[in-house]
Formats: sequence, C-alpha cells, structure tokens
Amino acid sequence: MIVVVGSIALDSIETPTDKAEEVLGGSATFICASASRLAPTAVIGIVGDDFPNPYRELFQKWCFDVSGLAVSPGRTFRWGCRYHPDMIHRDTLFTELGVFETFSPLVPAHLRGCPYVGLGNIHPLQQMQVLDQMDHPEWVVADTMKLWIDIAREDLDRLIGRVNALVINDEEARQLTGCISLAAAAEHLLAMGPAAIIIKRGEHGASLHTRDGQFYSPAFPLASVKDTTGAGDTFLGGLVGWIAHQKNCDVETIKQGISIGSCLASFTVESSGVTRLDSISRQEIQARLDGLENLVRVQPFVID
Repeated sequence: MIVVVGSIALDSIETPTDKAEEVLGGSATFICASASRLAPTAVIGIVGDDFPNPYRELFQKWCFDVSGLAVSPGRTFRWGCRYHPDMIHRDTLFTELGVFETFSPLVPAHLRGCPYVGLGNIHPLQQMQVLDQMDHPEWVVADTMKLWIDIAREDLDRLIGRVNALVINDEEARQLTGCISLAAAAEHLLAMGPAAIIIKRGEHGASLHTRDGQFYSPAFPLASVKDTTGAGDTFLGGLVGWIAHQKNCDVETIKQGISIGSCLASFTVESSGVTRLDSISRQEIQARLDGLENLVRVQPFVID
C-alpha cells in the first residue's frame, strides 16, 4: 500500500489555446490517479464541503483507502494560472487556500505501517508530519518546489535528509544547490541523505542520480500539449506506484519507474485535469513504454 499526501484543488487554467474552470487538480490528485494504476493507494488530504461529488467519486475509484480524505466546512483549495506560449512557464493568477490553510495531515492508525510513501508538493513541515506518523516505511519519495526553497529552506533541508528519493526539476536543483551542472547539483543533494535524486527536465526527460552512477530517460515525444499542470506529480505517482508494484526499490526498478512515470505524464498533458489520465488503458500505457524504449535502442556496434 502507498500512502499519498498532498494538495487537492480546483484549478482554473488558461493556456494559449484553451481555458478550463475548476477542474480537479492538486499534487495528491495526480499522484493518486497515477500510482493507483500500479498498486493499492491511500490518500491523505483535505477538501471543503463544496467539493464536487463527481470528483470525490474519482478518489473512491482510484484509492483503495480514502479514510484519510478529510472533508471540512469551508471552501476547497483553489488555484489559477496562465501559461506562456512555451507551455513551460506560467503566471499564478490567484491562490485561495480555503480549508487547506489549516491542513494538518493525519494518517489513520491502520495506514501507519504502510511500506511506501509519496509526499506530494506541500510545505516540508506537513510532509514531515506524515513521516512522523509512519512506522519505518521502506521507501519514501518527496517532491518540492521553488516556493519552499525560498521560504522554508531549513525545513526542506531537514526533509531531504529523511527521504529515500527526492524528485526535483532542473531549475529547482540549481536553485537549491547553487550548482550550474545538474550532475554536480545531484551530488550535492545526495550528500544530504537520499539514496536517489531524480531530476525532471520537462520535455527532455528525467535523470536518476545515485552514489553508484547515473541514468537518463527521454520524455515521450508529443506533437501537441494541452496542459502541463500535474505532469510532475503524475511522474512521481508512476515512480512510487512501480516501486510498490514490484516491492523492490533497487536501482533497476527505479529506472523502470522513471520510464513508467514519464509515459503516464505524457497522457496527463493531453488534457486539462485528470481527464486523459483517468481514461487510459493498460494497453495504451504499454504502447508508450514500448515507444519510449525504441527511442533509445541501438544495435551494439564496434568502431573498426
């Protein structure tokens, strides 16, 4: 079982070609939608009493256990953004925390022995609150973002020392370490405690860094991208989902998890919210995994 904690939100997204109002979003949402395709998942999060029933039903569909999903009087967390034409950079239009402002994660007693934990992108103190309640999990992966590097650096440093793997994007890795080289940034982060650093590189894929070596995976190429919101969370969900599915966290399994996470993220960006991610079949996932493998396959050859 995977315990997933993170935000659950109603997102309003503007892109150069589309606009979506109050679609289901948040880090816990995308992680659960992704991880639950591979292993039993439990969600820890909070929503307001205005949270739409169809979205609540999606969590019940994805998650083996929803006992950690609190419903509190008030408004659900809302967030809005406008993407630049490159679909990489974006401007936040508004943030309304609602009931999430006082969110204190509570892990139900029967979930505290779960072996796998996915810490979605929330304040590092909240992430550590979850770890404080867990009973020696086998593998913990955490995400973070620029905001926490800016305003909660000491807490983030403490969190990094408590996880097995850190997922971070290239800009954040450079900001956090002061290193221009991502390989050097990864070495710096490994020295803080994790056994694995996974650096997301957007459309250029992701890299795995351990004390024994490196691994690079491309992203699945797409001709059209509708909305990149949640792609990184989906990636993390695929990664922890595969670790839990295999009941193994060695380097080769993490490599496979990165590939699966990349493929699942490629579905997320084809729609706003979780529409595309929720509808895919195992056959579609496998087809993209095969396509990803073909991108890097080359016959062995020798220079004469």
